[in-house]
Amino acid sequence: MPNPASRPAVIPPRRPPTPASAPATLLAELEPTPPAYVAPADWQGLADAVRSCDRCKLCKTRTNTVFGVGPTDAPLMVIGEGPGAEEDARGEPFVGAAGKLLDEMLKSVGRTRSDNVYIANVVKCRPPGNRDPEADEVAACRPFLDRQIELLKPSLILALGRIAAQRLLGSNAPLSKLRDALHVYGPASTPVRVSYHPAYLLRTPADKRKSWEDLKQVHRALDRR
Repeated sequence: MPNPASRPAVIPPRRPPTPASAPATLLAELEPTPPAYVAPADWQGLADAVRSCDRCKLCKTRTNTVFGVGPTDAPLMVIGEGPGAEEDARGEPFVGAAGKLLDEMLKSVGRTRSDNVYIANVVKCRPPGNRDPEADEVAACRPFLDRQIELLKPSLILALGRIAAQRLLGSNAPLSKLRDALHVYGPASTPVRVSYHPAYLLRTPADKRKSWEDLKQVHRALDRR
């Protein structure tokens, strides 16, 4: 009869280790994985796909999709959270009072949406009541945004507002901390800066000074490229 001591030890399967370097600011709620989708690899095909998109529940309440605006070789890409009522009505991002302020801010550093800035949002349809975009909605729109970034190849991305920055970067850190750092996004490690949303600045004009400092950093970074 075999000696039990001679039998090989049974080693239980190991769980994959949790990377020690995993950032503590990762969202606790992971973005749900929508059905596999490959976005069209050209601007016109991408715009058409967004226009007819029904990948999340926002398609049921929108008036217009809001694809993006600006030259498709712009070195600066501005990303907000999602369309509001006026954007939904007109099909263009950042219009109305907040859009006018954004245009003034960009003009102060020699940038315009018609010449050298491309403007888009994390989600392409208006969340009802201007609520924050939900995780499944962001995930459904992610292939469109990633393809826009891939086609544009911007030298720098400026994320405006806490929601846009958190959803773009996969973080729940407050805006004050996200503003303090230079981030990177996507396979091309595109530099990302974070600043205040123009709608917030309309409500809190005292923070326009901080926003101006952010814009100067953006301007200097683009000048070096």
